[in-house]
Amino acid sequence: MAEQILAYDWSDHPLGPPEQWPATLKTTVAIVLSSHFPQCIVWGADLTTIPNDAFLPILGRKPPALGRPFSEVWSEVWNNIGPIAERAYAGEPTFIEDYPLEIEREGNPESAWFTFCYSPVRDEYGKVVGMLDTVIETTPTVLGRKQSEVVAQELVHRVKNALAVAQAIAAQTLRGEISLADARERLESRLQAMARTHDVLIRSDWNEADVADIINHIVAPHLDHPERAIVEGPRVVVTGRQTLSLALAIHELATNASKYGALSAPEGRIAIRWTRHQDGTDSAFVLTWQESGSPTSEEPSRKGFGTQILTRMLPADFQGHSDLTFEAEGLRFTLTAPASALATVKPSSRQ
Repeated sequence: MAEQILAYDWSDHPLGPPEQWPATLKTTVAIVLSSHFPQCIVWGADLTTIPNDAFLPILGRKPPALGRPFSEVWSEVWNNIGPIAERAYAGEPTFIEDYPLEIEREGNPESAWFTFCYSPVRDEYGKVVGMLDTVIETTPTVLGRKQSEVVAQELVHRVKNALAVAQAIAAQTLRGEISLADARERLESRLQAMARTHDVLIRSDWNEADVADIINHIVAPHLDHPERAIVEGPRVVVTGRQTLSLALAIHELATNASKYGALSAPEGRIAIRWTRHQDGTDSAFVLTWQESGSPTSEEPSRKGFGTQILTRMLPADFQGHSDLTFEAEGLRFTLTAPASALATVKPSSRQ
């Protein structure tokens, strides 16, 4: 900046050439130019601007500020900062943290925040002859803090939702005649499935999840050998709410298969497949759970919380319908839903 000051044409400027500047101005310029902290001198009644190099990034792509009135350099926010500058010229320094301004330095209006001090500059007689603007932009810090606040609020919301779901699971699990041991086992199992579901959701900021990821994550703990399960279908992405209900449904099916169905027999197998096909003007999503080699195909006499998830909660969240049948080879469950109910469906296959 020192070279630019020397090269600037001051001949017709109110300040005149640098060699004629007052001693106070020369001293202040020397101090400011040697500083690595963003500073800008505002001098005289014309508010002549003399920035140092560290101040230039704050200006962005604004026209060169050197020699121009400070009120012109920051014309878009002068209504905000002009009164503060007036106080400095009146002898009153001002320090402000994280001051919000709508500035134009890249061709478009933008929100920015600054921590700055406007300090009066006095000559050897104590008269205020200018102002020193010492400033640092705090936009990244402020935006980061705001984002942290949003994340904290969202976390509170999600925790409340998780607690509500956990309470519902507990209430439904403990409903009816059930031993304390069975209740404890079922409740712990369902809460663990819920926790595993959150592991999947957290990878996408809780917004959506891939069907294959959900199923593999929930089924894995129930398999003694990976080859006992077939999981295949095209890439389909579902919403956060659908992720939870699908995970709980798959957990109920896997738990039932482990206790009474195909996974309770050495030769038993499960196949989980999903497809998309044209159904009128919409593309339907169809997911099927099929057991084979099950030691029993009898329908249980008692319909508990698991049945409610499969026949009510899951279809409702997918805006579709489900079918639960007990065939000779084992249980078969089918979910059918319109593609419009899904978060995203991508055509690439994932086997």
